[in-house]
Amino acid sequence: MTYAGIGRNIEHMGLERHPRYAFHRVDICDSEAINIVFAKECPDIVVHFAAESHVDRSIKNASEFVMTNVVGTQVLLDAAVASGVKRFVQISTDEVYGSLGNDDPSSVEGDIFAPRSPYAASKAAAEHLALSYWHTHHLPVIVTRSSNNFGPYQFPEKLIPLFVTNLIDGKKVPLMYSPENPGLNVRDWLYVEDNCEAIWYVTEHGAPGETYNIGGGNERTNIQITRALLSQFGMGEDMIQHVPHRKGHDFRYSLSTEKLCGHGFRFPQRSFDQQLALTIDWYRRNESWWRPLKKA
Repeated sequence: MTYAGIGRNIEHMGLERHPRYAFHRVDICDSEAINIVFAKECPDIVVHFAAESHVDRSIKNASEFVMTNVVGTQVLLDAAVASGVKRFVQISTDEVYGSLGNDDPSSVEGDIFAPRSPYAASKAAAEHLALSYWHTHHLPVIVTRSSNNFGPYQFPEKLIPLFVTNLIDGKKVPLMYSPENPGLNVRDWLYVEDNCEAIWYVTEHGAPGETYNIGGGNERTNIQITRALLSQFGMGEDMIQHVPHRKGHDFRYSLSTEKLCGHGFRFPQRSFDQQLALTIDWYRRNESWWRPLKKA
């Protein structure tokens, strides 16, 4: 229910009418309120998605990231222990590994953490907390580390929905650029439905105390993503607006999914271009959802 939740996604999808859906408007840092929710709902499984996640915002103000991502996680973990939760899934990020070079191998689950933004540091701290509850309290914790998500219902401050909605309106797209680094930062793009399928797979089949990378296998530079989107709209590079790189801009993230796939999970066989086209089509058809968010 932060600024990123004002699109009322659940209502937009019609899920609020589902008989197994319930909503409790509480702050995850409020232990008393959270304990009341757990006592009422008696959950078997907790999948902890809630997080502040925009790196630029964490650079400007880290306090909200520490409260939500670290303290909020601690409150949920305590409630889960007290209520006997059978599985606690901590959703994390590839950014905990830090920045890679072009020639570095993809990150594997046992790599040392090297977070380089307040956001990444807060997620790394949350992971350490979650896994400590497995070792200390025997709470069955599983951690997932996902790469950059994209797809429907993504708040239009992130790169792909920001660029797509700008291009729908015929506006330029703000690409982080410098003469030394003309949009060459690399991200591994993961379609949101694939991410959710993988998370549910490890929720059901993963081992407590283990961590699983969820990567899309779609490493692209930011300029490649920009050109792919411009091509989908039939536009040229005159629609690119150069903006300065953010402070401490990590160069590359890359995840090995060998452990997850070796465990039996299989990613859907959709190409990145197909996933990108699906995303663009969704934003074209759902202007009533995203237009108020860009004005907020």
